[in-house]
Amino acid sequence: MTFTIIGPEAEAKLDWLAMTDALAAGHSLPRAEVADTLLRAGADTLLTRSAWIEGLGIAVKAATIFPANPKAGVPAIHGAVNLMSARDGTLEALVDFALVTKWKTAGDSLLSARRLARPDVERALIVGAGAVARSMVEAYSAAFPKARLHVWARDPAAARSFADATGATPETDLESAVRAAHLIATTTMATEPLIRGAWLSPGTHLDLIGAYRPDMREADDDCFRKARVFVDARATTLHHIGELMVPLANGAITEADVVADFYDLPKGLYARRTAEEVTLAKNGGGAHLDLMTARYILDSAARA
Repeated sequence: MTFTIIGPEAEAKLDWLAMTDALAAGHSLPRAEVADTLLRAGADTLLTRSAWIEGLGIAVKAATIFPANPKAGVPAIHGAVNLMSARDGTLEALVDFALVTKWKTAGDSLLSARRLARPDVERALIVGAGAVARSMVEAYSAAFPKARLHVWARDPAAARSFADATGATPETDLESAVRAAHLIATTTMATEPLIRGAWLSPGTHLDLIGAYRPDMREADDDCFRKARVFVDARATTLHHIGELMVPLANGAITEADVVADFYDLPKGLYARRTAEEVTLAKNGGGAHLDLMTARYILDSAARA
């Protein structure tokens, strides 16, 4: 049996627009079966996320999280994505964990932005200055090449360093930066809302990326009241992430107010209706997206 090992060097062969097209195509296939497992030894964790999509493949994304590693100069997170054939179960590729995670996470929100943001975006704001924020600069630049990029972070020095590295313009006042933006991505670890619905101007699209636990939020209830709400997957967001759980519990929205998820793309429901409406998309992730991303990476490497 032979299989391909794909490392970080494969990134040179990837394209953000093609990545989002691959995610959209994956959601025209039969709905994925997904499952997660979590094993712990003290503070150390093994997380596996698995997905099976008929016609596309099987993926198991395994990650080890060892919080003490950085003290010894070793990264805290390691892993790989095992990509297998849905036809006969054979191993097709081992794909670099960080590569899949980067392109899955940013590609997810870029797909939302390509469907929901106005095509004439002139000003995009990245909230946060970490690795995901840098990925969103790459992703937004590919789809909205005329947009001017701005960045805000709690630490002004981090925003300036980020701006120096990416060419974005640093912002010191979050409210004014949000009010002026046409496209916003939040990439923080916030547990209390940073973005206020009152700040969102007509026609704005908001990509919420950072929150992934029940105690995490980046946008307040008014954002959800004001916007047409979309999610990448109802199954991984509505009852799992505080970003949706809290406004649902507070009555700010109901589940019926969530207009569509990516499985509604083939029906044309994941779309902006008017130039003036505010749209909001929550990126919740999921193993099925890792599978679609790993398949895109393998196919791109094979073509190259």
